[in-house]
Amino acid sequence: MPIHPLRSSLAVLAAGALAAACARGDAAATADPAARAATAATSGTAGTAGTAGTTSGGDVASVADAGAAGDPGVGAPAAEPTAADPTRAPNEYGRIPVLEYHLIVPQETNEFTRTPERLRRDLEELHRRGYRPVNMTDVLDKKIQNLPRGISPVVLVFDDASPSQFRYLERGGKLVIDPTSAVGILEAFSTRHPDWARRAVFCMLPAAQVGRSFFGDKGIEGQKTEWRFPKLQFLHRQGYELCNHTLYHARLDKAGDRVQEFIARGDLAIDSAVPGYRVRTFALPLGMWPKNRPLAWAGSWTDPKSGKTTRYRYDAVLEVAGNPNESPYDPAFQPHSINRQIMFRNALEATLDRLDKPGATGRYVSDGDPSTVARPTAATAAPPPSTPVQAKPRG
Repeated sequence: MPIHPLRSSLAVLAAGALAAACARGDAAATADPAARAATAATSGTAGTAGTAGTTSGGDVASVADAGAAGDPGVGAPAAEPTAADPTRAPNEYGRIPVLEYHLIVPQETNEFTRTPERLRRDLEELHRRGYRPVNMTDVLDKKIQNLPRGISPVVLVFDDASPSQFRYLERGGKLVIDPTSAVGILEAFSTRHPDWARRAVFCMLPAAQVGRSFFGDKGIEGQKTEWRFPKLQFLHRQGYELCNHTLYHARLDKAGDRVQEFIARGDLAIDSAVPGYRVRTFALPLGMWPKNRPLAWAGSWTDPKSGKTTRYRYDAVLEVAGNPNESPYDPAFQPHSINRQIMFRNALEATLDRLDKPGATGRYVSDGDPSTVARPTAATAAPPPSTPVQAKPRG
């Protein structure tokens, strides 16, 4: 579903860049309705799984009730947790994959599309190979140390807030989450696998065209405008992370003196839906940096009508592609330049296979002890010793 005016040229650029592990690309659009202003503060903790909230469109059923929409996994008995591989050597200086998804659609045609079935298979493959999901903030705050021994973290990121990522269906006067949408798939997988936490990063566009406005707007793909805010509130309650992707996906390298406006108004829109939520992660549209690079992670904008100034400061900036990232314990870790791996065709298997090879670019593996950081002794598969956290350099 091409919607960006630069779509065809970007596809050509991304195809070549993917082969070089530095692709550029995204699927989004432009428009510019005003985002409501509100104050920002530290966000609260997420609640437990269950219902999707209520809207003016009627009651929202729990994800388990979405089985009526056709997902064979929803409502199924929970599976036993998969045991970590006890032979996998701990290495908390290892690399962490950050996987990038866009449209979840019936047919995979380019690097911006993934089918529902393929997304389910991705989750199964990650689970089978000893990965568990974390938010980007968990990496930044080094909460990945709390993972069980032998487990590796993975960050799942969904760009553009399209209806295919979070779609409601009306069933018998209630709203249910479409089990073929990304959120429906994630929720069902977590229900079946208790050791798979409800963690993923959703990078928001609040004012883009063709439904890229908080997961659907104005009846596009059957999504009503009044459902937008409850969708963000549901994600927050469940424990997923909300990320800013600018107001409507404008290229920041060509935004001139509007860079800070486009970024700040994205934060304002998120705050309108989830008051007080602190956005800590920002995703660059098309991977393009503003000419003044630091404005991507810190800046301010004053509304000319109200005179109110909105300031933003991000702990992480997401690139559009690249290799898996250094651990936050590694001095080479660059939180303002987080690489992502675009999920297209066999990209997941290729990424995980590379991480399984011994050496300096091997995967992060938890030692199961939050009080220590496991260091590799050399580029080998031999189990490394663990050392006290306070003795380790900060990333």
